[in-house]
Amino acid sequence: MIPLKDTIPSRTFPIITIFLIIINVLIFFFEVSSGPNLERLLFTYGLIPKRYFLVSHLNRYMPFFTAMFLHGGWVHLLGNMWYLWIFGDNVEDAIGHKNFLLFYIICGIAAGFTHVYAHSSSTLPTIGASGAVSGVMGGYFVLFPYARIVTLVPVFFFISIIQIPAIFFLFFWFMIQFFNGTFSIISPYTFTGVAWWAHIGGFVWGIVLVLFFKMWKIAKK
Repeated sequence: MIPLKDTIPSRTFPIITIFLIIINVLIFFFEVSSGPNLERLLFTYGLIPKRYFLVSHLNRYMPFFTAMFLHGGWVHLLGNMWYLWIFGDNVEDAIGHKNFLLFYIICGIAAGFTHVYAHSSSTLPTIGASGAVSGVMGGYFVLFPYARIVTLVPVFFFISIIQIPAIFFLFFWFMIQFFNGTFSIISPYTFTGVAWWAHIGGFVWGIVLVLFFKMWKIAKK
């Protein structure tokens, strides 16, 4: 299933969502231009679970932030940015611009920690905004469960475009991540390189943080 758009228009201009997309695209262009230094860049700023348990200086924590702005290719980048664009504007609209930036970063870092503890022996650098974007999707799940997601659904040789309630679309997406993540732990030798547990951790923390922001907003009134 490929989401095309949602049915809820933003009331405010999604400046942080657009800012994050621009930053991710610019950094990807820098990656592409780095040539033979690309591998060193990814191993320096990507999140390597085993390294987290072996070092004690700043490099232990820095990749939790830097890794979420790196991508492994155009498909990886465009997929993450597309989901961020669809779901980010409404979450930003609901919790406020500054809160959304903080929310996004915390979700990305929390997703990184989830991945590190799920695959503590991995020496592969994990990169991508998907953990943070998963947090945005978790926030959307709480805030707009009855919104409709216009979705492209391929069925054999046919393609259908249907509207799916967000609560079902996001729950189905989460269960895919959960089953694949569980399988990646049970059968670690079949690890595909997809950070399933980063997606799971980001989504769950997105739910928790949105509930926190909602309670904080109510308490201020």
